[in-house]
Amino acid sequence: MNHNANAIPAVLEARQLTKHYQLDFDLFGRPRKTVNALDDVSLAVQRGETVSVVGESGCGKSTLGRTLLMLQPPTSGEVYLEGERVDLLKGQDLRKRRQKAQIIFQDPYSSLNPRIRIGASLAEPLLNFGLVKDEQEAEPLVVQLLRKVGLPESAINRYPHEFSGGQRQRIAIARALAPAPSVIVCDEAVSALDVSVKAQIVNLLRDLQAETGLSLLFISHDLAIVENLSHRIAVMYLGRIVELGTRKAVIGAPCHPYTRVLLSAVPRPDPDAPVTRNLLQGDVPSPVNPPSGCRFHTRCPYAQAKCRNETPLLRQIDPDHAIACHYDL
Repeated sequence: MNHNANAIPAVLEARQLTKHYQLDFDLFGRPRKTVNALDDVSLAVQRGETVSVVGESGCGKSTLGRTLLMLQPPTSGEVYLEGERVDLLKGQDLRKRRQKAQIIFQDPYSSLNPRIRIGASLAEPLLNFGLVKDEQEAEPLVVQLLRKVGLPESAINRYPHEFSGGQRQRIAIARALAPAPSVIVCDEAVSALDVSVKAQIVNLLRDLQAETGLSLLFISHDLAIVENLSHRIAVMYLGRIVELGTRKAVIGAPCHPYTRVLLSAVPRPDPDAPVTRNLLQGDVPSPVNPPSGCRFHTRCPYAQAKCRNETPLLRQIDPDHAIACHYDL
């Protein structure tokens, strides 16, 4: 959150990142609709840190992850990887930098080629980035990667369909680790898995981070998972960050009405705890036509006239905690 000149640069950073998609073009090629997927998002991930981005579906979390990795160009704003501005890079230069930032997708089955054996799949990034000269040289490294994620050497000769969902996600993690990145974006990486497998994958990511100093940007709608994994949490609503802080601050003392609602929906293990479910009014407004002022005002029980007319900026309420709300609730 601080831009100290002497500070070590963040591993991955967005500065005032905006991403709009044009839709539904007229006869002259002019867009009739614009989807405001991200608006003025600033976020940094430090070395060895896990920053989780949470919010309902359609709030811009995945767009943020993909834009930070330059899988799609930003409309405006800046992206930095290990202190180097990467949104200006093209072609070979960008490809080279990609070695340092990898992604794990939600569905490991569609991200693994069903016709390629696991060994070849894991060797591919090593060959791509010129880390080995052929598959033979890659093999010991592939075996090492499989062991790192808790899979046997024999997995090398098997195909994706021969593994369970959890095992396939371990393979996807191994592939993301192959080029020795500084940061991995986990885009809903555990949401398709059942509860016990989710916990195993989260523990694996935590162990790998402890072992390698890896940074993680963990995108999820599941606050229970996020609570166990994060150092800091960013809560997003309709393309904007509405709350940002340490896990303790955001989970323990949430200040934005939206964060409070999200947290009230997380099941708690204490059967005697009072149930305080603040269910949200209405649906998420369309990002094609987001509300004026604070985008949450249409569903917020505390909204005043100011909320409808003025966009609240993200402001520090203490050193570990920032919110985008006009009021201290």
